[in-house]
Amino acid sequence: MHGDAMLDLTEARADFRRGDFSKAQLELRRVQFELAASQPEVAEVRYLIAECDFQLGDHSAAALEFRKVADEYPSSPFAALSLLRSGDANLRLWRRPELDPTPGQTALATYQELQGRFPGTPAATRAQLHVRQLNEWFAEKDYKTGMFYFRRHAYDAAIIYFKDIIATFPSAKQVPDALLRLVDSYHAIGYAAEMREACDNMRRYYPKTSGLDHHCPPSLTAPSSAPPAAAEVGLDSTAHTQ
Repeated sequence: MHGDAMLDLTEARADFRRGDFSKAQLELRRVQFELAASQPEVAEVRYLIAECDFQLGDHSAAALEFRKVADEYPSSPFAALSLLRSGDANLRLWRRPELDPTPGQTALATYQELQGRFPGTPAATRAQLHVRQLNEWFAEKDYKTGMFYFRRHAYDAAIIYFKDIIATFPSAKQVPDALLRLVDSYHAIGYAAEMREACDNMRRYYPKTSGLDHHCPPSLTAPSSAPPAAAEVGLDSTAHTQ
């Protein structure tokens, strides 16, 4: 890198740190044209350009540019961080659980890729926090969809969504409510054995859930044969009492 480009990069870094992202991005684009593709500074410059996109609110462009840095410079110090930020940008594009979840699904896949490609890195650790947030949102979306069918007495469809929450997002806060609605759905269509099984799991894993005795009266017990396996509804021995 010749002196002018180095000076421009130093100035761009300073503007970036000051939060003047519009100015920094213009300077970084100029530096990018001054660099040979093989120079190690290219990955940093492209990462910072993508970060400017993110900070300026263009999350679609940021997601794409971060992705390119991770793919085109896989041995760069910016590769893992770029995957994290690509996931973050897609997460920002999924603004509310009830909206189209495609950006959230892309974010989740990106975070999982990060954990697979760069395990143990700070970026992978940060991604785990976002994965938990995404799982809560996916569970919330499934719960709202299940309730849509439940309120319209389409219980078979509602059951699919409630069971999916329990099996796929066992740590989500919606699990106890999904189990209660599962009980109600089974009661509505006369599935007595399934209702007893769901109540058994409620009492086993979530005995302090509000309304449990109303939905699952103490007299409603599982048959005297072997108790139902928690795995049948997606629960396991690690489930937390709430």
